[in-house]
Amino acid sequence: MRHVPSAVATPLVSFCVVGTDGAQQLRACLDAIALEQRLLERPTEVLVLDNASADGSARIAREHPVGARVVALPRREGKAANDSRLLDEARGRYALLLGYDTELRAGATKELLDAMERDPGAACAGGTVLSPEGEQRPSAWRFPTLGTTLAQALLLHRSLVVQSGAAGRGTRKVDWCQSACLMVRVEASATIGHLDPEYFVFGDEVDLQRRLRDAGWHTLFVPAATCVRHERPVVGEDARRRVVELHRNQDRYLVAHHGPFVAWCCRPVAAVPYLLRAVAATVLPGHSVRRYWWHVRAILAPRSGEGVREAAERYNAQLEQPA
Repeated sequence: MRHVPSAVATPLVSFCVVGTDGAQQLRACLDAIALEQRLLERPTEVLVLDNASADGSARIAREHPVGARVVALPRREGKAANDSRLLDEARGRYALLLGYDTELRAGATKELLDAMERDPGAACAGGTVLSPEGEQRPSAWRFPTLGTTLAQALLLHRSLVVQSGAAGRGTRKVDWCQSACLMVRVEASATIGHLDPEYFVFGDEVDLQRRLRDAGWHTLFVPAATCVRHERPVVGEDARRRVVELHRNQDRYLVAHHGPFVAWCCRPVAAVPYLLRAVAATVLPGHSVRRYWWHVRAILAPRSGEGVREAAERYNAQLEQPA
């Protein structure tokens, strides 16, 4: 049966999904949302932003029984801009930001919502992220600083940087949570202009939650809210572009929140573990020296190289060519 949102009740939660050429994963994402709507028993809506996909994702979203309102973009934009667009479109008090490759486990939305309703000072809440095999992945961290960069270089990140790994602990304050499954208090996010579009992809949610903290809010990690992330394998030039974009925006964050000098100091420190891995990969089977060198170069020269942004711009130029 097709889910029809109430024409009277104002949504409490807006499910906000961004998709880019992930039709089959999007279908599973929407199936999980449909179950969440039934379990939540509160007014909801579903918004799907299709980021100029070429695989019929927009059609699948429109035809899905969940009853999504679809925003189909004619050209590809960055993740921060996409999520901000949905936050502006959302009618709910809370917006649950999801990737098209995120599949909510039953009851995850209620866990996040209950945590947010109990804590009026929380602007965001994220949950536990699992691999398709059921392995827990890091999903909450401390904000990037020179100290966290040093901890990562010394391979102490699991104990000093990751905040989602401790088993047996309940809902707690953390610095930031991953946006693959992030509930946002829309009113709070609106006061700071939502996400910064300069972060085309990667780092946008870190910057958002840091600016919210600077404005007096905080983020919660809710372990009981669980989702599965079905990330597609990325290889070749696409993988290299993602590495460039990742380190470009990590550097952008450090410059914005700690200044150019701290960002400059972090670069060689952050490059060290990748340099050591590149050396080790020359003798260890199954490791790519080239991929580790991509990281080293992108860290030391974050303003050079082609990232995801440039690839999207080239894609858009092709779309705009006359048939």
